[in-house]
Amino acid sequence: MFTGLVQGEGEVAALRRAGAECRLRLRPLFALPQLVAGESIAVNGACLSVETFTDETFTAYASAETLARTTLGALRTGERVNLERALALGDRLGGHLVSGHVDGIATVLEVRAVGQSLRCRLRFPPEFAPEVIPKGSVALDGISLTVNDCGSDFLEVNVIPDTRERTSMRLWRPGTRVNMETDLIGKYVRRVLCMPAAASAPPDADATADGAGVTRELLLRNGFI
Repeated sequence: MFTGLVQGEGEVAALRRAGAECRLRLRPLFALPQLVAGESIAVNGACLSVETFTDETFTAYASAETLARTTLGALRTGERVNLERALALGDRLGGHLVSGHVDGIATVLEVRAVGQSLRCRLRFPPEFAPEVIPKGSVALDGISLTVNDCGSDFLEVNVIPDTRERTSMRLWRPGTRVNMETDLIGKYVRRVLCMPAAASAPPDADATADGAGVTRELLLRNGFI
């Protein structure tokens, strides 16, 4: 579990591809002490496990599934990535709950200056629209951001100077592809609302006539009313 508060950037030191899989060697460009084999680190928002490490670099494996769902497969040696270690119990939750499980890829449409901030508009796959709401949270390349505006296939975020300087966001241009993770709580709410009533009901409960849909009885049984 992560917060979307990027700790710093890393550099891709090496890539070793094997078919549809890849092993990355990453060089953190900030202090990252006491690494532990097996610990989780978000790389551009994608949760990877540390395999080996030295004082200067660490390696992580990206499966075919990870490469298919994220932009990690397009990385090149020398590129910058955002890094965040997993949240420790008792840490401050300064961003929002981020699982590191990327949902899809968003594409930057526009970047414009608004005072000292940047306003960025991105297009995303429309199937995720129910999980994106105004003033809700979204993680883009592992960065926790607030949705200023959104529609059926786009969202806008405001980027403050500190975030721009600490992350790869300063390199965003129209056409840049970024990893997108929608709000974790929103996913569960959507799942509950879309679940067939018959599947949610106790074994002795009566199902609705068509076996699907949200009813008052279903909401009562699950504590929503």
